[in-house]
Amino acid sequence: MVFILFRNTMTHNAYLVGNLFVLLEICFWVVLLFSGSSEIIRYRTEMAPLYHIFFHCLVKWCDSGVDSGLKDDLVFGDPNAPRFVLWNGKLRPVPSKPTDLPIFDLMSFGGKLRAGFGAIGIRPPPPGYEESVEDFVRRNLGDEVFERLIEPFCSGVYAGDPAKLSMKAAFGKVWKLEQNGGSIIGGTIKAIQERNKKPKPPRDPRLPKPKGQTVASFRKGLAMLPDAISSRLGNKVRLSWKLTSIRKLDSQGYILMYETPEGLTSVQTRSVVLTIPSYIASNLLRPLSNDAADALSKFYYPPVAAVSISYPKEAIRKECLIDGELKGFGQLHPRSQGVETLGTIYSSSLFPNRAPPGRVLLLNYIGGATNTGIVSKTESELVEAVDRDLRKMLINPNADGPIVVGVRVWPQAIPQFSIGHLDHLEVAKASLSRGGFQGLFLGGNYVAGVALGRCVEGAYDSASEISDFLTKFAYN
Repeated sequence: MVFILFRNTMTHNAYLVGNLFVLLEICFWVVLLFSGSSEIIRYRTEMAPLYHIFFHCLVKWCDSGVDSGLKDDLVFGDPNAPRFVLWNGKLRPVPSKPTDLPIFDLMSFGGKLRAGFGAIGIRPPPPGYEESVEDFVRRNLGDEVFERLIEPFCSGVYAGDPAKLSMKAAFGKVWKLEQNGGSIIGGTIKAIQERNKKPKPPRDPRLPKPKGQTVASFRKGLAMLPDAISSRLGNKVRLSWKLTSIRKLDSQGYILMYETPEGLTSVQTRSVVLTIPSYIASNLLRPLSNDAADALSKFYYPPVAAVSISYPKEAIRKECLIDGELKGFGQLHPRSQGVETLGTIYSSSLFPNRAPPGRVLLLNYIGGATNTGIVSKTESELVEAVDRDLRKMLINPNADGPIVVGVRVWPQAIPQFSIGHLDHLEVAKASLSRGGFQGLFLGGNYVAGVALGRCVEGAYDSASEISDFLTKFAYN
């Protein structure tokens, strides 16, 4: 079987495919990985994506790292590191535990009261149609929770517009709480009760034990994982192979045509996993299924730029320091606060050896669904925009300019889980099934979820599904 990768998108498909590949190889299937890139797809340390990898995703993430020989290279952020949101010109901490709720100043007393009543079910009922993230949160938790917490969070995770994102598709676990329990709190209580009825699966003793909900990386950055997987797979990874067409063989799988450094090459396989962006998959599948191609063409990928810059420590405003140091996970910026930058990760505060002594490394994201004009900016203009924003709340206005570590622009970055996303995905899968294209699987972050942890989890789910198919195929 083969996997198809594509480089120029801000995705975690390398992690999904690498894990899928290894898992299926362990199941004794002969697998090949093809990439249109000239190198194994990975992220440079300073380009690490702005995604939380919370504890429930960390288990599979750590599995992958340990299985790839990187146990001693895993590093974890401080679970108590504060997160900040910009509001009225000031960086305000987000509550990290229930005892913070009465005292944090990001919301008014009235806003907290509205959120509390809504969470227990004193709010308008569900409307009976698919709600946007904005509509769901305003209805359940009030305007302040949306404007000061959820809207910047959507910008940070999806670089998206919460008025268009589907609550069911983008934040399905929270959506299910209300569906299952009548309210967010009711659903939470019910979920805890259900979980307590089931015995906990035994924990793999090889895995490290993070202290609470946190983020993870590797000693030399996230690139270490796909690099380790690539080394493990050796010559089964084919680079600079561009897929040009897929042809179905009667009950015998598929013929794939590639442009390679050695010329046109065909590959026959029983199964194919497409982890390319949906718009590329749409073009490739058009000759096989118009309905599937049409459905996959409906997903939108806005542009995003990652800007990594470094300042001397003395450039940080004194009011932003804790015990003389810049401490924390980072900060998010609501669109209403007059800055272009979506958010900033304090890279050198989260993990060791990310910046030289006396300097801080900041990873910033700019663009997204509400600011598509970044594609017309030069790298210098993007750096200037980020630097200008940071001087409004984090950096001293008179500080020296930053050292530019790296700038990367993704013209089509993150798939938007907009209203109708799940329906379109189901239409694509059903169309392939009706057309008799068994063994042709859709994967990638528009299927599994945009967060790195979800892509890793999705790899395990997909590997099981594909292995089942190949087993049935072998016995038929």
